[in-house]
Amino acid sequence: MPEIQLNIPAIGEGLQEARVVALLKQPGDFIARDEAIYQMETDKAVMDVESSVSGRVVRWLASADDVLSIGAPILVVDTADEVSSESAAPVESSESIAEVPASDGIVSLRIPAIGEGLQEARLVAILKNVGDAVKRDDAVYQIETDKAVMDVECPYEGEVVEWLAAVDDVLPIGAEVARFRTNDQVAGSAPAAAQASSQRIAPQTSPAVQASGSRRRDVPPRTLAYAKEKGLTNEQIELIPSAGSKLMPADIDAYLAGGSKASTTPSRGKNFSEVAMGGKQRVLASRLQRSNQIVVPGMMSIVVDWGKIEELREETKANGGEFQPSAFTYLAYAVAKAAAAHPIMRSTLVGDSTIRTYDHLQLGIAVALPGDELVVAVVRDSDTLGWVEFATSTRARINEAREGKDQADESVTLSITNMAGHGIREAMAVVVPPGVATIFLGEAYNGLSNEVAGEFKVMRCANVGITIDHRIINGVGGAEFLNAIRDNVANIRELCS
Repeated sequence: MPEIQLNIPAIGEGLQEARVVALLKQPGDFIARDEAIYQMETDKAVMDVESSVSGRVVRWLASADDVLSIGAPILVVDTADEVSSESAAPVESSESIAEVPASDGIVSLRIPAIGEGLQEARLVAILKNVGDAVKRDDAVYQIETDKAVMDVECPYEGEVVEWLAAVDDVLPIGAEVARFRTNDQVAGSAPAAAQASSQRIAPQTSPAVQASGSRRRDVPPRTLAYAKEKGLTNEQIELIPSAGSKLMPADIDAYLAGGSKASTTPSRGKNFSEVAMGGKQRVLASRLQRSNQIVVPGMMSIVVDWGKIEELREETKANGGEFQPSAFTYLAYAVAKAAAAHPIMRSTLVGDSTIRTYDHLQLGIAVALPGDELVVAVVRDSDTLGWVEFATSTRARINEAREGKDQADESVTLSITNMAGHGIREAMAVVVPPGVATIFLGEAYNGLSNEVAGEFKVMRCANVGITIDHRIINGVGGAEFLNAIRDNVANIRELCS
């Protein structure tokens, strides 16, 4: 099997060097295409760098904390993938990779890899015309990914010879976008950006790679981001029909709504019938599948004094008026206020080692729809709201969810599922990433209070459980949060006053 060399990628922002932060694989480890293999730090950010090939790590050519120039070799991989000289440099001696002038001074400018697993970018603007003089680090064009719009700077001094793409073209990472004349010394016949771009993909000139790992090219970055936000997998995106030449968010919405009428018509077999899964259930299934792959769940529960909530609820009903919050809304408020003092419940895991904590809690509430479909209502900044504002917002968001509007996004870190009306006292809720915990509320029942040692009395009880993602929350953290909820329920009158 051939040994190939992977290089520090160019990220298209005029950066000249990067620091190796961490090596994520060891010699002998197997790596899959698109798997993170190391982390690097620039003056912009720390990012994972993913492999363009599958294979086995042979040796590292650098160590953690080394500062390397863009395009410098960092890793040798033994791979069975077919790669050309453009996609990954073969292992050579230091003399063979010395800088030499490019043929006729003409080099290619290519869509840069930015180290975040992106596959394509849209050309937003061309900033230089053919024949224009360009200085090193001048912005020459703009691209849009599903992350941002950014200027791409030129690593050479010279002039634009030819543009090979037009504004609004969606191009794969590494695609040639312009031809450029320069007198600068260039490593080989292609610029560092072109060599480094192979860190992400094999070039389109390799039929073997195309056959084994091709992706549709009519998906603009914003549409891809929209589809991911809705919980769709790459495999699902491949199957979505487009109404025009490009897949648009409206096509995603149509797919999630159930597609064409024919797609919801049952078909008969010999002794069975089949019907396409509804769009909302497809989204939920995708989220749950991802949860099963990455979450390490832990579950615990506690008994709360539900009588406190029932007493306050009955008083509100007796007073009349339009403001009639449900017993569940009181519990949800107790959860939101507890999260204000427990920032880990407002956090999520980014990658494998970064904890992102949001300033406020975006509280998710599971809402059942007819046909056993499930969507999520979201109470925004719920930990900052007063009682009346919280209850009003909760009702409005749940009503929107009942109309089919799924409000979940990546900022929802904590959710509540309510099974009190279905006779279920205890269950293990599912954590759906990027969420880190899910609260379960069971039905109210008559139990025994042991508030005073040796004395027992009947008390209205409800079980409140929590499932945590053990990668970020440990048992004590989950228990302390549950105790805070119990205390809030016990003092619900004061909390809502």
